[in-house]
Amino acid sequence: MHFITANLPLFLAALGSGIMLLWPFLRKLFVDFPEIDTVEAINLINHQDAAILDVREHHEYASGHLPNARHIPSGKIGERIGEIEKLKEKPVVVYCRSGARSSSVCVLLSKKGFGKVYNLKGGILSWESAKLPVEK
Repeated sequence: MHFITANLPLFLAALGSGIMLLWPFLRKLFVDFPEIDTVEAINLINHQDAAILDVREHHEYASGHLPNARHIPSGKIGERIGEIEKLKEKPVVVYCRSGARSSSVCVLLSKKGFGKVYNLKGGILSWESAKLPVEK
């Protein structure tokens, strides 16, 4: 205990580093939705008629989006959730640029009763890297 109090900044830095290293594994314990890659997203879209939700800002959406994607920016999802209420029973693939904003939207949708919410791992960047189509 004396070591910890004598070296508190060093201890906190080591603790923070450990948490950051373990975060991807810890996050899965607290998340109610799966992350899927582009292949899994395509399978959901083609075989289960999944809806696609783009949660990027308007200028990002206008620069290119997944075909047939519905657009609701992440900051507006709370006030516009009524627009997608009818999708509660369908699979919903949520994406943003890289997967961070869409992850928080997936949490919100899960709490609002959406049972089949999927976060596109890597967002539109992974979609474009896989050379999959985008619309403008």
